[in-house]
Amino acid sequence: MSRPAFTVHTPDTAPVAARPTMAGIHRKLGHLPTGVGLMAESPELLKGFLTATAIFESTDLDPVAREVVVLTVATRNECHICVAMHTATLERHGADPELIAALRDGTEPPEARLAALRRFTLAILDHRGAVPDAELAAFLDAGWQPRHALDVVLGVGTYTISTFANRLTDAPLDPPLAAYAWQPAG
Repeated sequence: MSRPAFTVHTPDTAPVAARPTMAGIHRKLGHLPTGVGLMAESPELLKGFLTATAIFESTDLDPVAREVVVLTVATRNECHICVAMHTATLERHGADPELIAALRDGTEPPEARLAALRRFTLAILDHRGAVPDAELAAFLDAGWQPRHALDVVLGVGTYTISTFANRLTDAPLDPPLAAYAWQPAG
């Protein structure tokens, strides 16, 4: 259940500026996620997040790599909705179940290159961008390029918006994602 201070908007109750964005999401997904209805209270937040998401999806990172970044941010920030949603996305991409389990558990993925990406994402978060030279070198030595380091920064920023908004509003997990429910360890 969302926090009483926040309204789960529908296209009829949302601020006028949020309605076209909500309509587009409904067309794309076939439903309107509750988290979107909550974010719609701030049309700028909703539009900003979706714009940043579209830009992140156009980066040089492949879809599975992008989801490694997203799930790393989501588990670190303990956003149960983001973990569930992006677990489903990884499954749609045919990702290895071991990769999915590791990301959900907050442990090293089995593939070295993706493990390096997860470690670098954590380094961005832990050092607030001031990643030590050795950690950047390890990321690049794993086959990533300097542009990918900046793409990770974009992903961290994008998904910090959604994880923080979902946690602030206490957005509930929508029934279609119930099979992917997640709770932080311990």
